Amino acid sequence: MPKRVDHEERRSQIAEALIRVAAARGLHAVGLRDVAAEAGVSLRLVQYYFETKEKLLLHGLQHLVDGFTARVAAGISAAGTNPCPRAVIEALLLAALPADEESRAFHLLHTSYTLLAVTDPALAAQPPFTNARAAEDAVTALLRKAVEAGQASPGTDPGAEAAALLAMSAGLGTSVLAGYRTTESAAAVLRHQLDRIFATGD
Repeated sequence: MPKRVDHEERRSQIAEALIRVAAARGLHAVGLRDVAAEAGVSLRLVQYYFETKEKLLLHGLQHLVDGFTARVAAGISAAGTNPCPRAVIEALLLAALPADEESRAFHLLHTSYTLLAVTDPALAAQPPFTNARAAEDAVTALLRKAVEAGQASPGTDPGAEAAALLAMSAGLGTSVLAGYRTTESAAAVLRHQLDRIFATGD
C-alpha cells in the first residue's frame, strides 16, 4: 500500500524550511526553489501546497505566530495560577524578544514581511495576521482590568500604554537583532516601564 501523506505535517515541513532560509538570507531573497531545496522536496510539491510565494510567506508567518503563542502561554503558566495582569503582559512582551533561534526568526520575519508589504501589493493584500491589533487589544484589556482593580498607577491610559509598550517591545527587539543591546537589557527596559505603570504608590 502507498504511504499515507500527512498534509499538515508536509506543510509544516515546508514552512519550517522557509523560516530557516529566510532567517539566514532575508525574506526578500527567498524563492520557492530555495525553500524546496531546504525542505528536501520538489518545487512542484511546494507549488502544490502553496501555489505562490505570497501564500507560502503567510503560512510561514502563521507557523511562527503559533510558536509565539505557545511561548506566551508557557510564560503565563510559569507565573502561577490566576496570574495578575502585569504577569500576563510581561509574558507577552518577553516572548516577542529575540532570545533564541525561534523567537529571533519570529521577530525578523514579521518585521521583514511588514516592510516588504509597504511596496508589494500582493503581500499587502495578505496581512500576516488575521487581526493585526489583537496583541494591542489584549494588552489594553489587561491594563483596563488592572486600573479597575487599583493595580495600576493613577491616571493610567490603558490604550495609550498598550500601544507604547508594544511599540517599545518591537523597537527593542530590532535593536537586539542588530546587536545594539542584549536580550537581557531589552527585558530590563520593558520591566522598568511595567514598574512605572504598575506603581500604585502603596
